[in-house]
Parts: sequence; structure tokens; C-alpha cells
Amino acid sequence: MTGIMRLGGRLRRAVALSVAVGLGTTLAFADQTQIFDPKTHKWVNYDRKKARQYYAAHGQVPDAFRRQVVDFRTAEKPGTIIIDGNQHFLYLVLPGLKAVRYGIGVGRDGFGWAGIVRVGRMAEWPTWTPPAEMVARDPNAVKFAGGMPGGPDNPLGARALYLYQGDQDTIYRIHGTPEPWTIGLDVSSGCIRMNNDDIVDLYSQVQVGAKVVVLMQGAALYKGV
Repeated sequence: MTGIMRLGGRLRRAVALSVAVGLGTTLAFADQTQIFDPKTHKWVNYDRKKARQYYAAHGQVPDAFRRQVVDFRTAEKPGTIIIDGNQHFLYLVLPGLKAVRYGIGVGRDGFGWAGIVRVGRMAEWPTWTPPAEMVARDPNAVKFAGGMPGGPDNPLGARALYLYQGDQDTIYRIHGTPEPWTIGLDVSSGCIRMNNDDIVDLYSQVQVGAKVVVLMQGAALYKGV
């Protein structure tokens, strides 16, 4: 996957290490996901257990991870997707220095990556076929080695955008999920997951060929953003 950098690491506040990569970006690794608690006015850790509890209590993810239009200064053209794994946001660039911001789930430790890719194809209620390396390490994936038909229990959810570099499938996708409480967490094997309502909304607004900029986790200084 030339041009794609794999990495491990957690989120939010930066630690000492920072490096420069091919995106022209200075990167800082971070430790873990945090969300702002409006009651205590403090940043609090947000892990898988707390995410399940929050979703069970409210029927949705925290405010920050809900779809919204935000101010967004960028040199990228409308229709470009910019993924900030550090903050668990995906931005769809709009005209007039605006963007639709969506909450996302990203790669867990050892499965983060960065690069500039494109939407190579798109599918509704896609079939999920785990890659060979996943089948080799995950016994639960073995029974679906030949493909799992699309549907509400499919790991790819309602829609999928397949990310390519040139004409090569990177094996990474932007897709829905049957586990909406995982939005805002480091949970995937490198794919970008969204709740089903959000991936349907994004799917309706992008086209095959759209540019996708994936920032390394910890990178908040992408040139142009």
C-alpha cells in the first residue's frame, strides 16, 4: 500500500513523539479518547464500557459525535472527505468554508493508518468478505471467508465506500455498523465506521473518485485545514 502509513496509537492529547510523513504533516501520537462532560466541565475518558452505557441511557452517541454542519477552513475542494482519526471526526467538505462533520470509529492499537486515497467504488448493503489476514487471526471470521450477505447484522452496515489508491483496493472502507455505540472509539481493523444513518447521508453526497485524506491519529495540523 504505497503512500499509506500504518501506525498504532491512541487518541486525544499528544505525547512527546512527533514525526513528519508524506502528507506534509507534523504528527503527534495521543493516548486515549476523551469527551467533554458539560456537567463537570471536564474532559473525561470515554471507553467501550462507558460508550455502551451512554448509548443505552440516551439512545445515541454524545453530542460531539452527532452529524452537524460546522465551519471548516480548507484548501480542499467541495466533495473531498477528510478524516481526523485523532478526534474521531470525518468531514465532508462543502462550499463556503463549511463541512458536514460526522462521528466515526477508527482503527484500534496497531491498525491506524494515514494517506491520500480515493473512493474506488460504492455499495448499498454490501457483502462483507474478511481479508485473509483477518481470517488467519480471528476464528470468528473463518465462517465468513466466502462472504457474508448484506443486512442489518453485517459488519459493513447499510453502505460502504471502498478506498482505493490508484487502481488498487487498499482493503480499507468507510462503512456503516450494527454497533452504533462504538462511534468515537478505536475499535476497527483500520476501516472507518459510521452509524448507519450517517453513512447513508454521506453515501448520498459523494461520488466514485472522491478524494479522501486520512490523517494519522494525532495529526491536527494538516496543511489547509
